Amino acid sequence: MSVLAEIALASGHVVTGSDQVDGEETARLRARGARVFLGHAAEQVEGADVVVVSTAIPADNVEVVAAHGRGIEVIHRSVAMARLARGRDFYAVAGTHGKTTTSAMLAVALELGADADPGAAIGGTVLDWESGSRVGTGPFVAEADESDGSFLNYAPRVAIVTNVEADHLAHYTGGLPQILAAFEDFARRIVPGGLLVACSDDAGARSVLRTAAREGIRVRTYGLATAALAEAPADQGTTANDGSGADVASGDLGGRLDVEHVAIEDVTLTGGSAAATFVLGRGGVPILPPVRVAIASPGLHTVLDAAAAWAAALEATDGSPDAAQRVADALSAFHGAGRRFEVVGEAAGVRVVDDYAHNPRKVENALRAGRLAVGDGRLLVLLQPALFTRTRDFAEEFADALDLADAVVVTDIFGSRESPIEGVTSALVTEAEPPARAERGATPYELVPDRFAAARRVAALAWEGDLVMTVGSGDVTLLAPVVLAELRAREGSA
Repeated sequence: MSVLAEIALASGHVVTGSDQVDGEETARLRARGARVFLGHAAEQVEGADVVVVSTAIPADNVEVVAAHGRGIEVIHRSVAMARLARGRDFYAVAGTHGKTTTSAMLAVALELGADADPGAAIGGTVLDWESGSRVGTGPFVAEADESDGSFLNYAPRVAIVTNVEADHLAHYTGGLPQILAAFEDFARRIVPGGLLVACSDDAGARSVLRTAAREGIRVRTYGLATAALAEAPADQGTTANDGSGADVASGDLGGRLDVEHVAIEDVTLTGGSAAATFVLGRGGVPILPPVRVAIASPGLHTVLDAAAAWAAALEATDGSPDAAQRVADALSAFHGAGRRFEVVGEAAGVRVVDDYAHNPRKVENALRAGRLAVGDGRLLVLLQPALFTRTRDFAEEFADALDLADAVVVTDIFGSRESPIEGVTSALVTEAEPPARAERGATPYELVPDRFAAARRVAALAWEGDLVMTVGSGDVTLLAPVVLAELRAREGSA
């Protein structure tokens, strides 16, 4: 919502708004000319032409009720986003995880590699801009949020699907089949002549791109699977990826599909970065010479995100080898996205990293990156589960992902838009600790409900050479500085 307000302000609109709490976002909006109220009240919508709401705002909110009573149009933020981008090529980035990093990479690639002067609405800070928004005059990049189905309000010129997994089950009560159907509908909203970019390594994305290709939508795949276009039986799957980039079986597209494919080759993963070679081809025949991309963030998942961004950004170029190389160079210059393995600081020989990961796969990816980064040291994690429904539905999966850490502290659930559910607490995660952890003598998971006490506890557990990660989509980000302060106090008393 804040980046949407920033774009509206920069586009010359008068913006007012309200929130329950004051913070950096509201302060920044006030500095840019918005009038921001603390708390909700009916009179605050007086004089508005349109009221924009997020999914977190219920229909009985006093301002929503007042707007309807005054005949003021009330629209979802996705509708407002589409209106602000009207008349521009819309690049929509969707997927269960990877949206923010991929969309940030894409926007920077369009800016620096394609000279396209993009607009963008990114769900995190693009470190190159120190903001998540950019107005621009060219193509418009936005995250397409599947959580509430609102990504179906877009009609993209280019759509990216990074992956499709079971999540947001409070909305998708039909489970994964309903989620896949929604993503297929999203692909159908691509404008005629547009492009779907999808990961052929991911079973869910593979299902979506297969349906799209058979319905005549132009598709460009990307992935580590080097033979993604080979004939394969319909039930063939993809082998599990251990993060090394090696021995990945070819993805099944349900038989031969004549689509372009970005092959990811020669992957190099280090503690603080990654690199890979991208080759665009068709039917096993290269279309462009290979390009090498260096990525300033660790982890195989960032390589996949970069490949998606490169594949999509090519659409804004003349498709020449020089243009492909310029886009690759722009991705190599990308500095990262806020709260995506963001290094907060170091004290007492301990590094502190903050990450937005909030579902099991994201947590696993973040912790794999952490393991690479810490080397011979220990990885300590402070997790704040997000949403009561997600914690209820995926407690065991969270516990399995956390097993990558040497020590784990779990604090209370960040409820966000949800009301508490009886019997659903963070204890569901700690109680699901894998039995093998105790068998190998690893430190058991700890439950510390008070978040500040949890921050102090994880700091107390840290030794020189360790890496501490604060993980979650809620206000756990406020705890990273607390951990750092505890470590600095220890350093000062040494």
